[in-house]
Amino acid sequence: MQHGATRRELISGTAAGVALLAEETAEAGGAPITIIDTHQHLWDFRLFRPPWLSSEPRLNKSTTMAEYLKATAGLNVRKTVYMEVDLAPEQQLKEAEWVEEVCAGRKTPMSAAVVSGRPGKPGFEQYVQRLQRSPHIRGLRQVLHGSDTPPGYCLRPEFVHDVQMLGQLGMTFDICIRPEELADAGRLADACPEVRFILDHCGNATARDPNAGQWKRDISHLSRRPNIVCKISGVVRTVQPGWDPIEELRPIVAHCMESFGIGRVMFGGDWPVCNLGSSFAGWVACLKEIVSSLGTVDQRKLFDDNAAAYYRID
Repeated sequence: MQHGATRRELISGTAAGVALLAEETAEAGGAPITIIDTHQHLWDFRLFRPPWLSSEPRLNKSTTMAEYLKATAGLNVRKTVYMEVDLAPEQQLKEAEWVEEVCAGRKTPMSAAVVSGRPGKPGFEQYVQRLQRSPHIRGLRQVLHGSDTPPGYCLRPEFVHDVQMLGQLGMTFDICIRPEELADAGRLADACPEVRFILDHCGNATARDPNAGQWKRDISHLSRRPNIVCKISGVVRTVQPGWDPIEELRPIVAHCMESFGIGRVMFGGDWPVCNLGSSFAGWVACLKEIVSSLGTVDQRKLFDDNAAAYYRID
């Protein structure tokens, strides 16, 4: 890969950069590495409006599939997994019904979904059993790093009990938790050995984290649980203007991939949240540069194959 101006164009996500990215990542035979985006957000305000957006002015606008397709054009994103957007509980079922309809229609890349849920709350069992009948819903997530969620919440007996139920139903659970609580995530995984967990956003790592040493130790400990895989996603949003995202994020990505191994990591775009630090194209370019020393087979595992197997796509 060339550097200098070419590298800046790649990370910028401009049209010229996308063209260069496609050229740089093509194999010798001409077939580019395809992508399954395992973390696709959408919040069309005509359908629902996540309440937390009121405190995020840069994200507080409607986002649609048409805009996502525009943001990912030319990047060989062949399939996506919808990721819930932390809606108010009364809108959760509406979200689930909507994503099931979109997936079933097969008119977009969206092929599977992880929807919102509140383990430990009344009615959870009936809610999950209803979701389990959907052919495209693979699992659930509850964002655990909100200001209204106290530390240790995921270890409450009623929460653990309901997450254990997901394993019995063959459903996954995404862990999206404060980095200082990664040890709690490990205890949850130990208590639910039949559940397949996905650690979102490299454990919510941040660039230039003064507590990076503790994060590294916790990631290493988490990775010893065979029922956890790691999503390489989200971290680009923490890159500040003027920083080199490749150099800032290389240690985070490298440690996650070394800890979990190439068979237990997968790419996530986290659009449009990624726009806080880079465009979707810029994040793809950054990550591809970070893993450029890997062979084509391993790059395919990261960007496509692992997700296809884990989310039962194709």
